[in-house]
Amino acid sequence: MKDMLYRVEEVAQALRIGRTKVFDLIRSGELTSVKIGGSRRIPASSVQEYLSRLIQEAA
Repeated sequence: MKDMLYRVEEVAQALRIGRTKVFDLIRSGELTSVKIGGSRRIPASSVQEYLSRLIQEAA
């Protein structure tokens, strides 16, 4: 099964940005996240949508 949720650190590493920037993106609504217990997780679909928006804006 493909990963559906990612930790903040995993998203930061995948996007080559810092954890703080990932939290900024979550706060601004650019990335959607969910809380499971005390852990913040980011759906894979949210990361893909964010990248798609960046590509569209760059075009």
